Amino acid sequence: MATINQWTWTITSMQQWPSGTNAGYVVNVNWELTGTDGTHTASIGGNTQYPVTDAQAGFTPYAQLTQATVIGWVQESLGAQGIANFEANVQGQINSLENPPVSPTTQPLPWSA
Repeated sequence: MATINQWTWTITSMQQWPSGTNAGYVVNVNWELTGTDGTHTASIGGNTQYPVTDAQAGFTPYAQLTQATVIGWVQESLGAQGIANFEANVQGQINSLENPPVSPTTQPLPWSA
């Protein structure tokens, strides 16, 4: 089993509240976590939602957000255990690429030769 030596978080899209008092608050973040061991690459995507009531403190205008800031929000929302679970999923994908699981195959019936 190869160990993943590079993890990459990417924000793939965000949705913001469109109007009113809460206009511009990010309410949904779609993200992807990619891991590579130098030979194989695998990834998993996710979605993190933020209720508008949670968005009140520390507001940053949408145009001023950076990917690093939003990745920080996602990682904080997931917590250490959530991040570990997603990393384990990606590690499992890479393990399967390195050592593909054996699957049953259909063979001719021995008496029909």
